[in-house]
Amino acid sequence: MPRKKKSELKDYAIITLAMLMGSLGLTVFLLPNHIGMGGITGISSIIYWGFEIPVEVTYLVINATLLAFALKILGWRFCVKTIYAALTFAMFVWLIRQVTHDEAIINDQPFMAAILGAVLMGSSIGMGLSSNGSTGGTDVIAAMINKYHDISLGKVILLCDITIITSSYLVLHDWEQVLYGYVVLIVSSACVDKVVNMNRRSVQFFIISEKYEEIGKAINTTVQRGCTTLTGNGFYSGRDMKMLFVLAKQTESSMIFRTIDEIDPEAFVSQSAVIGVYGLGFDKFKVNKKKKSPRAAQAKKEEPAR
Repeated sequence: MPRKKKSELKDYAIITLAMLMGSLGLTVFLLPNHIGMGGITGISSIIYWGFEIPVEVTYLVINATLLAFALKILGWRFCVKTIYAALTFAMFVWLIRQVTHDEAIINDQPFMAAILGAVLMGSSIGMGLSSNGSTGGTDVIAAMINKYHDISLGKVILLCDITIITSSYLVLHDWEQVLYGYVVLIVSSACVDKVVNMNRRSVQFFIISEKYEEIGKAINTTVQRGCTTLTGNGFYSGRDMKMLFVLAKQTESSMIFRTIDEIDPEAFVSQSAVIGVYGLGFDKFKVNKKKKSPRAAQAKKEEPAR
């Protein structure tokens, strides 16, 4: 199977698992305990508490409207995965509600329910975003903003959701429940950043070995990462030597170490974390591109050559 198809299948598998986690957090911990939350799930919960309209129905209707606007900005690939995620999430919510009959596992400890629900919801959102999809709602808004601006996804979601949490008072009439909603929002936002950043972490290797060519070819073919050969000189020994420079995802580091160990167990290897890696095979640049006004562009054309 081609690597691209394997990657796509992996993304959909992770999204499916993420939606199951999120639906459990919502239906088992948050919804039956009347704890407010952000996003489309928060709006859907408020409507459910006030008008008894099923959460999954409201969730799908609002997401369909929002995705219609997001299609041009995020592209059909992101939207296809987001549509899949939204449908899967709604299906899991419906199934779990049928099984549990909207009964909570934790009834007398709302703070613990808020924490557990927030961890599941936040991890679900982070896993979805890391797999080039999302659960929809404010995640889509965050993804649209993050495409052009290097802004924390958790902070964007926090700003979008705080009004929704506060408005839950209109149907709950209990500020204590609203405060639990703020706890959910803060914890879930932290989980989003943690999961997303964990999947984007990169590392760099400096490898010194007499078998550098064999190691470089193995890293190219096995790990499918590029290598750069650097020429160095041992200060003490005075010998010229070759050194490999490799950038990879943190999740690939164990594979690289295993590859080196199989070829040259005596190799000297230095590994360090890097703040960010941008370019082919890694993250994309996020640069603010300022558009010039038509008048400024015309003035530029008419400016005489110096």
